[in-house]
Amino acid sequence: MLRLHVMTSEDWPMWRQVRLAALADSPHAFRARLDDWSRGGEKQWRERLTAPGTYNLVAVLDERAVGVARGVPRGAGGGVVELRSVWVGPRARGRGVGDRLIAAVEAWALRTEADTLELAVRPDNESAVTLYRRNGFAFTGTDAAGQRLMAKRLRLE
Repeated sequence: MLRLHVMTSEDWPMWRQVRLAALADSPHAFRARLDDWSRGGEKQWRERLTAPGTYNLVAVLDERAVGVARGVPRGAGGGVVELRSVWVGPRARGRGVGDRLIAAVEAWALRTEADTLELAVRPDNESAVTLYRRNGFAFTGTDAAGQRLMAKRLRLE
């Protein structure tokens, strides 16, 4: 059975485990590097989970952490939330875990009164692009690093 666990600072060991697994499994998908985070101590991991306004999720399947996603508000206005750090482990791919993670971050963003959910994805990460398009995201351009930018309107005017 799949469940989504909203992380608190007390959950930092699980967050560390799944985030390092993501960076090891899919280094091409993230700006962060495994070396940068593998040396991080408890303080660094707790700070990530307690960053103001963030929403941090881990997907748990059969009592094993198999996925992760974050919602991060952009700026003080509160209208835009960034979807970050999305990853689903190999044994859980194709089972709707990514869709559930995205839906949970979207629901949280709506509760915070955001009207747009945005993300950046590496141009060669076609499986992620497929996931995001399936969940209603559309391309909006590229950033300075060459990543493809995507967005989804959450509220219709």
